[in-house]
Amino acid sequence: METQTADGVTTWLSEDEQRAWRIHLDVSRLLMHQLERDLQPFGLTNNDYEILVNLSEAEDRRMRMSDLARSTLQSKSRLSHQITRMESAGLVRRENCDTDRRGLFAVLTEQGWATMREVAPRHVASVRAHFIDLMTPEALAAYGEALTPVAAHLRAERAR
Repeated sequence: METQTADGVTTWLSEDEQRAWRIHLDVSRLLMHQLERDLQPFGLTNNDYEILVNLSEAEDRRMRMSDLARSTLQSKSRLSHQITRMESAGLVRRENCDTDRRGLFAVLTEQGWATMREVAPRHVASVRAHFIDLMTPEALAAYGEALTPVAAHLRAERAR
């Protein structure tokens, strides 16, 4: 079925396309919900964990707030609120940038690093149990290959 739009003709999703799209939505939502549930006993959200991962992998366990916002796909103001909450929990701290008076770094504290070391193995086990181990190696490779151009396209769109 086609319908006229301001830019031309809309090509509606076929049954197969609709099925693929909806299963993608279901899996995305359900998986993120489950991973969040598995982080709750540690007092962390998925956003907290993503920030801890980014900082733990960064040189000197620190990142400029603007780079961290870009990496985690958060607005600067949303990230600032998130970091404030994580500071209160003792997981991170802010430091001024010596070369840019307006710049700030988010820095992983020792408590944040200890939390990462405790939570990471459990998080990986959760990812395995609810995603990785449910697919054959071939299906997992095909999935990654299929989504690579989608991710690249969306990164480019975000950068515009």
